[in-house]
Formats: sequence, C-alpha cells, structure tokens
Amino acid sequence: MSASKIAPYHRPAGGWGALKNVAIQLVTQGIPLKGARTLLSANQPSGFDCPGCAWPDRDHASTFEFCENGAKAVAAEATRRRVTPDFFAAHSVTDLLALDDYTLEGYGRLTHPMRYDAATDRYAPIAWDDAFTLIGEHLRALPDPDQAAFYTSGRTSNEAAFLYQLFVRQYGTNNFPDCSNMCHEPTSVGLPPTVGIGKGTVTLDDFEQADTLLLFGQNPGTNHPRMLGELREAARRGATIVSVNLLHERGLERFADPQSPTEMLSLGGTAISNHYVTPACGGDFAFVKGVIKHVLERDALARADGEPAWLDDAFIAEHTHGFDDFAADVRRERWEDLERASGVSQAQMQQIGEVYLRGERVIATWGMGITQHRHAVATIQMIVNLMLLRGNIGRPGAGLCPVRGHSNVQGDRTVGINEKPSPDFLDRLGQVFAFAPPRRDGLNVVDTISAMRDGRIKVFVCMGGNFAMATPDTPRTWEGLRQCDLTVHVATKLNRSHLVHGRDALILPCLGRTEIDVQEGAVQGITVEDSMSMVHLSYGINAPASEHLRSELAIVAGIAQATMGHALGGVDDWHWYVQDYDRIRDAIAATFDDFADFNRRVRQRGGFRLPVPPSTRQWLTANARANFTTHPLPHEMPIDVARRQAGERSAEVLQLATIRSHDQYNTTIYGLNDRYRGVFGQRRVVFANAQDLDARGLRAGERVDLVGVWHDGVARRADDFLLVAYDIPRGCIAAYYPETNALVPLDAITDGAGTPTSKSIPVVLERRAA
Repeated sequence: MSASKIAPYHRPAGGWGALKNVAIQLVTQGIPLKGARTLLSANQPSGFDCPGCAWPDRDHASTFEFCENGAKAVAAEATRRRVTPDFFAAHSVTDLLALDDYTLEGYGRLTHPMRYDAATDRYAPIAWDDAFTLIGEHLRALPDPDQAAFYTSGRTSNEAAFLYQLFVRQYGTNNFPDCSNMCHEPTSVGLPPTVGIGKGTVTLDDFEQADTLLLFGQNPGTNHPRMLGELREAARRGATIVSVNLLHERGLERFADPQSPTEMLSLGGTAISNHYVTPACGGDFAFVKGVIKHVLERDALARADGEPAWLDDAFIAEHTHGFDDFAADVRRERWEDLERASGVSQAQMQQIGEVYLRGERVIATWGMGITQHRHAVATIQMIVNLMLLRGNIGRPGAGLCPVRGHSNVQGDRTVGINEKPSPDFLDRLGQVFAFAPPRRDGLNVVDTISAMRDGRIKVFVCMGGNFAMATPDTPRTWEGLRQCDLTVHVATKLNRSHLVHGRDALILPCLGRTEIDVQEGAVQGITVEDSMSMVHLSYGINAPASEHLRSELAIVAGIAQATMGHALGGVDDWHWYVQDYDRIRDAIAATFDDFADFNRRVRQRGGFRLPVPPSTRQWLTANARANFTTHPLPHEMPIDVARRQAGERSAEVLQLATIRSHDQYNTTIYGLNDRYRGVFGQRRVVFANAQDLDARGLRAGERVDLVGVWHDGVARRADDFLLVAYDIPRGCIAAYYPETNALVPLDAITDGAGTPTSKSIPVVLERRAA
C-alpha cells in the first residue's frame, strides 16, 4: 500500500503508468503468469467478455483488447485468494463490518454457499439444495409475490437474466430493481419519445468517420479506458473533440496508447480535447440549450443575408416533429439566464456552437455526469435536439452514444429485466410460455428501499452487485435490508452487502466471467450486449475458483425449481435449460424477434448487432418521427432550492458530485490511489475550488466533515475528509462514492426516471474538531 499523499500527476493517461499498475495488480493477486495468460483471452473470439465496462470491441477479434481497469477486474476475479468456510468461522459479521470495503473484497473469491447463523453471528456452510429449499419456502410463504424484490447487476449474462425474469414473472411480480435505475435510466426514459429506442445509434465504424465528437459528463480514462483508443485515433486524424465535464480529467486531456511503440518510447502522448468546458453541477442542460440558441441565431442571420442555411431543413421536414415550438422556446431564453444556470459564459457557448456548425459528422456521447441530475431526462433530450438540427442522427459518422457502465447492463434490459415492462413484451412472453405474466409495474431501486423500510418487501434476492453500498442514503438502505426476512446474494467475492443482511441470509457463490462453465460434460458460453448493441459469445478459460461454485444460470434454475416446482413452455424441470445454454437462447429468440436465429448468428465472427432503427432513420415513436422536445429553463435550480432550505447557512451550501477513483469500478475498490487526480494511499478526500475554501476560511490539507442539506430534516453526514484544492467550478465539490452515498437523500431523484441525483447533492463543509 502506498503512503498517503497528494502529488499532481503530469503524465498522460495510459502509457507506462497503466502497464505498471496492471503488473502490480497481477502480482498482488498472486497470479503474474496466470493473469497475463488470462488477459490475452479478454474480448477475444474464443475467450471471455471483460467483466468491466460495456465499451465494444473491434470485431471482438483484436489481438490486445483490454485496458488497465479491465485488467484490474480480471485480476480480482482470477485471484489466488479464497474466502472459505474456515474464514467465516474465524470472523463474525460484526467484526467484518468494521473493515473497509477495500479490505473486504481483497480477501478473494467465495468458495461455498453460506447461511447466516444469528446465534454465533457468523456464516456457516449450507448445502446447495438446502439453500434453494430455504429460498423457496420463504417465497412461497409470502401472501403476495410483490413482497419480494429481485435485483440484477450489469454483470449478469443475457441467458441468466432472461431465465431470472421468466421465473420471477411466473412467480408473480415485476419487482426488478436494477443497476440501470441508478445510472442510465434517464437515457432509457429520455430517448424513446425522441428517437424511438432507449439505446445509442452509433457503432465503432461511426467513430472512425466522425469529424466532431461532443463528450458530455464522462471520464473514459477511468470508467471505460478502451474508449480512449477511439478518441486518440479521432484526434490524430484531425477530428475536433469537445469535452464537457465538471472536472478536468487526464484521459480527456492527453493519452498514451500502451500499444504504440512511438508514444511509449518517447514518453509522449496524444492530445485529446480541442475544447474543454466545465459547467457547474447540473449546468449541462442550460449549456446545451445555449449552444442550440447560438446555432439558431447563426442560422437566422445566414438566411437574412441570403446565405445557405445552417439547419438541415430537408431532414427536419421529412423526419422530425415539433421544431417550431422548440425553436420558439429556445429563442425566448435570455443569455444571462443561460449563463447563470450553466456556469458557462455566453462566449464559450457560442464557441462550441461554432464547432458544432463546422462539423459535418457529429457524435454526441454522455455518461453519468449527465444522467445523475434532477433534470437529466431534459438534458438528454436537449442533446437530441441539438443533433436533430443538422441531421446528425441516422447517417455515417454521426449519432447518439450513451456510454453504459457495467458489461451487460444494456443486455439485461433487452431480455426483460425491467420493472416497467411493455404490454407487448408481456403479451409475447405469455404466448411463448403459456402463462399470464403480472401486469402491475414493479419497484425500482429507490422504491424497493422505501418498501423494505416500510415492511412491504420481505425477501430480497440479489444477482450480483453490492446493493448496500451502491445505493443512496446508506443508513436508510441498511435499515431496509435488515428488516427483510431473507436476503440472498449471488456473488463471486465478499462485500458489505453480505454483512448488512436480513433476519435470514444466504451467500451463493457463482462462477466468474473468466471461468470455464461445464454443464452435462459440455463447455457452455454465455452472451452479452455492449453499449453499441453488439451481441457476442463469452467463454471462460480458467478452472473455477472452487468445485462448489455454480453458474448464475444453475443458481437461478435451482431457486426457480425449489419455488415453483415446474418450468414453463412444456418443460418440467428448470434445470433442463441449464443442461445446454442453446436452449435458453432458443427461448430468447422465440420471445424477441430481434434475436431470431440467435444461436447461429451469435456464432458468427464478432456476433451480431441488434436492430437500432434510428441508425437508418426509422423512428419507432408514436408519430413515426424524431421529436424535438421543449423544456423551458427551470425558474429555480436545485442549488437555489437547497440554499433557501439552508436558511442562515445558505451562503455555505455547495453541490457535491460523487465520483469514482481510478482504482475503482462501481463499488469495487482495487486500490487506494487515484493517480490521474494526484491522490495516493487514501480515499476520504474532497476536491474543492480554492476560492470556495478561502470564502469559508478553510484551506487545502485541513480535514472536514460533509453535512447534508435537505428538506426532510434528516441528519446526513460523512466525516473526516481531506480538503484538496482542485480545478473545479465555484460552488461545486467532488468526492468518492460509496463513502459519500450516505449524503444522497432517498428522494433526491431525477424527474421522470427515479435515478439518484448523485452528481448534485447539497452539502456544507464543517471543519473537523482537532
């Protein structure tokens, strides 16, 4: 472990620093040779899909297709370390709860199914069949299936997710809280009314042809580093790249490709962003609207002077609806209001407007810096508006690219993990499997936590993830989990969610993505869908960490068999599906027309792309057109509301954005460094503007407590953080989650989507007592 220090990092992202840290991870996990061999099979035709991010691969067939953080995920899964029954016998849950999250996951892979014993405050081994029987007894005892909730993490395969939702809907509920609820739900809500589908419209080929890239609210250097390869190539051929992000991030400034001998030997790199815009927290909506205002004004001037129009009139007339009302609303906005709401000057909004006008083929991308705000849906739809003005959707080199996080979060949704399923999907599912699926909307993540606290959810089943730490309002989430009669976690490694449990609790260890899955003597492959709707096969290459592990599919089948006693679609035993995963893929193909001939198509080199109608200018909206959407600038921004609520402390209120460190993926902590931001050996730091510190009589290097400001009067705090002066807009601060999730109120959610607004939480800083 490195010593705690703050030391600015001046090198480019990637480069030797990335290679060094990959080597450190492999050695730390005790797998220097095994780990290297494993990485060479990552994202390869006969290998496994990386368990990290969902960024796509070049035909799924390149010779070297992994990044630093992907390597960390692989190393953590392939580790030699084990969490055995002897480990649990030696450690009580109370003792384990006192440890930090980095230490907990560092113990290694789970090896046996375990059940909590309240008498000893320890987990003890349980036979698989006994574990399934226990779950079935709890579920059958509920008077209403809606008293159970079934969470899914983005790592779950298409096959496991489909079987999971089939079982749960046969059981009788649509309670599918999902990691999508906490990240890209505003994308899934915002895009369908505008372009007809809740997915991106571009492929990697479009990135090769784009001449302008607009990157909103994302940090690819940490969260999806393989994207930097595409950005590097775009920059080197002369494309213009605009980064719009709260913090200056090293990966958006400069990148050295570890596969480039020239950059590695010269210690150089490629400059990425031509323009860098830093709106205030939640200011992206007003910023994009300001860019649009400039585009409309320039177009009007051109027409008045008899010059060619800047807007794509033919596209707007043939393919869109609502332009006149939308344009009138934008023209009414005053520049001073847009500046105040965005934190960006009129001059810079106009500058980026000129960049957009010069672009012939423009791609807009976005991440959780856009989605985790109150006005996220409106912001995404404003980005769509911008792209529609010049026909930048549905032609080569142009389109929309929401960059999803976990490796199959998009695929899980595609195959039915959705608490608000469409009637058409339920009709088809019922026809194929001859049952009546439940029609009531289910609960999302935030609603599930509230239902646990109210006693309305009694059984909680978790397919992966770390629910206790990934969710908002940590104390209230823990309160809800502890009120459940049964909590079940399917997992590869120990995490805090296993220690914040119901009255009865199970940990069920599963195979990892890197491990060989054998059923009935035959090696099985699973499928995933990446951020660009490509579906491909994944085969593990390593021996399982324990002979007692079961695949996610086998675990779902075991629970379903113990609960329901019979399967669907003429199948007597749920395990029939597990004997050959082609059978599940056939069931998926029977349910979704887009998966027709699934088993043959997915075995083609690179797999296949699911239909994305907007890519060919087909709009599956109610009016069969792409729709401009009108959103007036809010009269009162969230920070204004918080300051009003703070009363005499209103001037002290800051907006907190929760972020990842570079040694982190979602809630998994791989190390205590964040080298691109110059933080080493620690995580409890808060990045703040030096002028904001001066105004509060604080200075960098002091320690502070973060205290929440919210209308409900609940005391929320996160204590003992080191102040770090950083290049961040006035009025904004940033700190790592999950340590700061306790500050995110349960009802601080996106309008229309229910996603926690973790990128704009009102807080005040209090100097920590000596």
